[in-house]
Amino acid sequence: MNNSNKYQIAIEVAREVVDIEKDALCKLKDSIDNEFAKCVDMIDSISGRVVVTGVGKSSLVGQKIVATLNSTGTPALFMHAADAVHGDLGMLKEEDVIICISKSGETSEIKVLISILKSFGNKLIAMTSKRDSFLAKKADFVLFIPVDKEAEPNNLAPTASSIAQMAMGDAIATALMRLKGFSSKQFAKFHPGGSLGKQLYLRVSDIYINNEKPAVQTDANIREVIVEMTSKRLGVAAVIDRNNSLLGIITDGDLRRMLEENIDIEKMKAKDIMTKTPKTILEGEFAVMALESMRNKSITQLIVVDDIGKYKGVVHIHDLIREGIV
Repeated sequence: MNNSNKYQIAIEVAREVVDIEKDALCKLKDSIDNEFAKCVDMIDSISGRVVVTGVGKSSLVGQKIVATLNSTGTPALFMHAADAVHGDLGMLKEEDVIICISKSGETSEIKVLISILKSFGNKLIAMTSKRDSFLAKKADFVLFIPVDKEAEPNNLAPTASSIAQMAMGDAIATALMRLKGFSSKQFAKFHPGGSLGKQLYLRVSDIYINNEKPAVQTDANIREVIVEMTSKRLGVAAVIDRNNSLLGIITDGDLRRMLEENIDIEKMKAKDIMTKTPKTILEGEFAVMALESMRNKSITQLIVVDDIGKYKGVVHIHDLIREGIV
C-alpha cells in the first residue's frame, strides 16, 4: 500500500470517528431531562463532596470530571472502584454524593462496590448506557448515556461512550456553576497560575519592581541620557525632578528623530527632547490594564507612577508576555 492510499484511509477513518462521536453527543443532548436536573439540584444542596468512581476508561473519565468540578467550585474527589473495597471507602463522608460511571453497569468491581455503598446510605448517581443494568437499578438517579456503537471497528474500546461521559460531566459542572453564581473572579481564585487568574489578580506593582529604573534630570546632556537608556536596557528614560516627580519621557525613537534633524546634540538637554505627556499607569492597576493601554496606544512600555505622580519605574510588554498575560 502506497503512502497516498494510507493517507486517504487515515483521513476517512478519522472523519468516521468524529461522525460517530458527534452522533453520540447529539443523542446525549436529547436524553438530558428532569432526571439530570434533579441530580444537579441534589448536588447543589449537599454540604459534602461529589465522589466519582469507576474502573478502566471510565475511571479516567471520572478523574477528568473531578478536576472540572473542583476547578469550578464544586468540591469533588476520585475513588477507584477496585481500590474502594480495599480501604479507600474510608474517604467517604455521610454527606457525600457518589457518581458511579460504567457503560455496562455490570462489571464485577462495580457490583461489589455498589452493594457495599448502598449500606452506607449515600445518594448514588449512575452514569451508564444500560438502563436495566445492576448499577442503574441500585442507583437513586440515572444519567443515561445513549451510545449505539463505539467509534472503533470492533465496537469494544470506549471511544464514543467516553466522549459522551465527559460531556455529561461537563454539563453537570457547568450547570452547578450557573446555580452557584460562580464568577470569573472565583474561577481565578482556583487558577492563580493560569492566564485568567493572573489577569484578575496580578498588578503592575507586582511586575515593574523587577526592572531597572532609568531616569535622568531635566538638565542631563544627551550623552548622559544615552548612557542611562542603554545601561538600563528598556529603551526609555524617565525625566524627573529632584523630588522624583515625573516630568516627561525620552524614548530611543526620540533620539533617532533628533539625530535625523541634524541638531547640535552637544547643546541639547533632556528637557529639550522629552515628551512632556508620557503615557503612564498607576502602580496599583491590574497588569491586564497595562496591556490594554499598550495595545490601544501602540506602544511597548508604560511609565509607572504612584497616586501623586511620583516616578516608580517602567513596565514593558515583555514583562506581560513573561507573566502569561498576553
